[in-house]
Amino acid sequence: MRRFRSFAVLSAATMFTPAAFAQAGPPGQLAMLVPPAAPVTAAAPADDPVEPVVDQRNSGDIVVTARRREENVQDVPVALSVIGGAQLEAQGTYNLNRLTQLQPTLQFFSTNPRNTFINIRGIGAPFGLTNDGFEQGVGIYIDQVYYNRIAAATLDFVDVERIEVLRGPQGTLYGKNTTAGAINVTTRAPSFAFEGRAEVSVGDYNFKQAKVSVSGPLADNLATRISVSSTDRRGTIYNVATGQWINSQDNLGVRGALLWKPTDSLNVTLAGDFNVQDPICCGQIYARVGTTQRAANRQYAALTALFPGYRVPSTDPFDRVTDLDAQLRARNEMGGASLRAEWDVGSGTVTSVTAWRYWDWQPANDRDFTGLPVYLRVNNPTKQDQYTQELRYAHEGTGYDFVVGAFGFYQKIHTTGVQETGTAASAWLLNPTSALSRNPAVLNRVIAENDIRLDNLSVAAFGKLNWHATDALTISPGVRVNYDRKNGLYNSVVTGTASDGTRQVVSSTPGSPYYNDPWTAAQRGVQASQFFEPKFSAWNLSYDLNLAYEVTPDVLTYATYARSFKTGGINLNGVPSRADGTPALDVAQIDPEKVDHLELGLKTQFWDRRITFNVAGFWTIIKDFQASVISNVSGSNVLRGYLANADRVRSRGVEADFSIRPSDRLSAYASGAFTDAKFVRFLDAPCPPELAGGGTGLPVGAAATPGANSPANCNVSGQWLPGISKWAFSWGTEYALPAKLLDRDGKFYVGYDANYRSKFSSNASRSAYTDIDGYSIHNFRAGYRTGEFDIFGWVRNAFDQDYFESLAVTPGNTGLISAQLGDPRTWGGTVKLSF
Repeated sequence: MRRFRSFAVLSAATMFTPAAFAQAGPPGQLAMLVPPAAPVTAAAPADDPVEPVVDQRNSGDIVVTARRREENVQDVPVALSVIGGAQLEAQGTYNLNRLTQLQPTLQFFSTNPRNTFINIRGIGAPFGLTNDGFEQGVGIYIDQVYYNRIAAATLDFVDVERIEVLRGPQGTLYGKNTTAGAINVTTRAPSFAFEGRAEVSVGDYNFKQAKVSVSGPLADNLATRISVSSTDRRGTIYNVATGQWINSQDNLGVRGALLWKPTDSLNVTLAGDFNVQDPICCGQIYARVGTTQRAANRQYAALTALFPGYRVPSTDPFDRVTDLDAQLRARNEMGGASLRAEWDVGSGTVTSVTAWRYWDWQPANDRDFTGLPVYLRVNNPTKQDQYTQELRYAHEGTGYDFVVGAFGFYQKIHTTGVQETGTAASAWLLNPTSALSRNPAVLNRVIAENDIRLDNLSVAAFGKLNWHATDALTISPGVRVNYDRKNGLYNSVVTGTASDGTRQVVSSTPGSPYYNDPWTAAQRGVQASQFFEPKFSAWNLSYDLNLAYEVTPDVLTYATYARSFKTGGINLNGVPSRADGTPALDVAQIDPEKVDHLELGLKTQFWDRRITFNVAGFWTIIKDFQASVISNVSGSNVLRGYLANADRVRSRGVEADFSIRPSDRLSAYASGAFTDAKFVRFLDAPCPPELAGGGTGLPVGAAATPGANSPANCNVSGQWLPGISKWAFSWGTEYALPAKLLDRDGKFYVGYDANYRSKFSSNASRSAYTDIDGYSIHNFRAGYRTGEFDIFGWVRNAFDQDYFESLAVTPGNTGLISAQLGDPRTWGGTVKLSF
C-alpha cells in the first residue's frame, strides 16, 4: 500500500543520508522529516522530554505524522539528508561549518561572514570574490523563510529541530539560486504543554556555550517558545603584534515564536530572531611562499628584505602565530520577523509566509596578510534589508496531488567600503626601479571610499504535480517562471597626495587635474576612481520531471531530469578601465547560469528495516558558469578581479549511504561520495600564481602588471573545480548500555564520528601552492543519559590533525599564500537538562 509522498520535497533529485539514524539519543531518537510546505502543528507532550515526537514503527523507519498525512523518508525520491537536533547537539555541530563533517558532498568555506561560500557537489558559488551583485547557488531557508545573505550561514543554530540538506537543483519549488541544492532548517515549534531545555558546555580555549529554550501555553489556543544560545571561545591563533588571540568566537542568538490556533483548521505563527557575532576575527596567516612570474625583486622574500628587521614570526602555520598589524573585527548582526499562516480548506492547505530580514556587517580586516603597514584598512561595511512573500496551495486528490504558488522577493543593499594604504605601500606595490618606490609618502594615505548599492526585485509563479499513475509508479512534473531585476551603483572616489602636497582625486580620465603628476600616476596604477550604474533584468524558466517506481514496499527507484538556472548579476566590485579611463561596461553584467541535471537513484531497506542502503548517480552540466576572472582589458593599468561567465562546467558522481541498527544498543552509519567536478571549457580564467605576475619592462612609477611571459588569463579547461574532493566519507557509531545511576534508569554510552576528504584545490584556478592535502577528523564522546538529563565528555579532532580549511593567493601575487586553519584538538564537557 502506498505511503504518502509529500510533494513539497519532490523538487529535484537525490537521496536520504542515513546519518540521521546515528542519533546520540536512546533508541527512537531519530531525525524526522517534515516537508517545507507542511503546516506546523502544536507539539504534543512527549513521555520522554529528551526524545522528539516521532512515529517509530521499527528501528528502520523515520515517519512523520502531520495533519492526517504519513511519510516515510525512504519513499521520497530525492537526495535528502536529514540531521536531527539531538544528533547536532551530541556531535557539537552548532553551525554549518561543522555540518560539513557529517555531509560528504557539502562544502563550506569562510574567511569572514561576508566572504563565505557554500557548495554542494562542487558547485554553488565562485571562489575568490564576494560581490553584492551576484547570488549563491545553494539556498538557505529557516522556517520556510529564504535567507539571501550568505552571512547567515556563519551564525550558530538556535533551538533547531532538524536540518535537511537537499542535493541537486531545487529550482521548481525552492526557487532561483538553488542550482546546487538547498539547506532547509526547521526550529522547534511552540508547544501547548510546558517544557524546557537547558544546556551548558565548557572546554579548553575558554570555550563556553549555553542554550536555553522554554515553551508552553499562554491560553487555550496560544502557545509560545523562547530560545537563547550563546557561544564564546578564545581564539586559536596568537597575534604577536597586538597581544591578542584572534579568530575567536563571540556569538549570541535569540529566537521567539507565538503559535495561535483559533480553529482546528488554522495555525498562525509569528516568529522573530536576533543574532549577533562580535569576535576578534578574521585573520588569515602565513602558510607558505611560492615562486611567481614576477621579477626577483618583486617576490615576497625581496619585498620583505626592504624592511630591515622584519621577519614573519613563524613559517610553520601550525605554530598558530601571526603578526597582522591592522585591526581585526567581524561584527555580524542579523535578525528579522516572519508571519506564517496555514489554513486547511477542503482537501487542501493554503500557506502564506511573510517575512522581513536585515543584515548589518561591520568588519575590520588586514588584507596585506603581513605585519607591515601596506594596507591599513580594507573594509566593506554592509547593510541589507529584504522582504519576502510566498503563497502556496497544496491539494491532495484521488490518484494525484499538486501544489501551486507565487513568490516575491525584494532587497536593498548598501555597502560603504574603504581601502587605505600605509607607509609600506610604496615599497611593496610600486616598481622597485623607480625612486618613487623608496618614498613612503607617495602611496601613504591613498584612500578609496566606495559607495555600492543594489536594488533587487524577484517574482515567481510555480507548480508541481504528483500523478500516481499506478500503485507503484508516480510521475511528477514541475515548472517555475521567474523574473529578476537588479539596479546597481558603484561609485569609488580615490584620493591621494600629489607631489606638491595637494590632496586630490585620483582619476582615470586623461586631462583631469593632476593626471600627469608623477605621484598621481603611481597612485592610479594601484587604485583609481570609478563610477558606473549597471542594470540587469531577465525572465527564466525552470522545470523538472521525476519518475519514481516502488519495486517493493522497501525498494524504490527513481530518475529525475531538471532544467534550472541561477539568476544573472552585476559586478559591484569595480570593473576594468579602458585606455580612455572609462569603465568597461560590457563586463558589468553577468549572464544567468543554465543547468541541465540528470539523476538516478535507488533506496532500499532490509532486515526489518534495520538496514538502510541508498545510492544515487548524478550528472550536471552548467553553461555560463559564474566564475572569477582577471582584467586584461587593453590599456588598463590596474588588474581587477571581477565575475564573468565560464563556458561550461560539469559535475558528476555517485553517492552512497548506509545505516544499521542491529539492536537498541548499537547503531552505525557510513556515507560516501565520489565527485568528478571540472571546468569543461574556461579559456580566460585567472592564472595560478606560478604563471602570473611578470611585471617586466614597466614605466617608471607604475604598478607591476603581467608581462608577455605571464598572461592575465589562462585556459583551465579540464581542471578541477575549486573546493571539491574526489572522495569524501563520513562514518560513525554509538553503543549504549542500560544502567541505573542515582536511582534513575538510563544508559551509559560511547560514540565515535569521523570524516575524510581527499586532496582538493583551494584556488579559482588550480595551483600547486593552493592544493590542500586530504585529511581525516575523528571525534569521540562518552556519557550517561536519562529522559531528564544527559552528561557527557567530548574530544573533537582527537588526533590533533593539522589541516587547512582554505589557502589563498594574496593581493599583488608576491608569492605569499595565506591560510585559514582548521581547529586543533579540543575537549570539554556538556550537561543537558530537560523538564
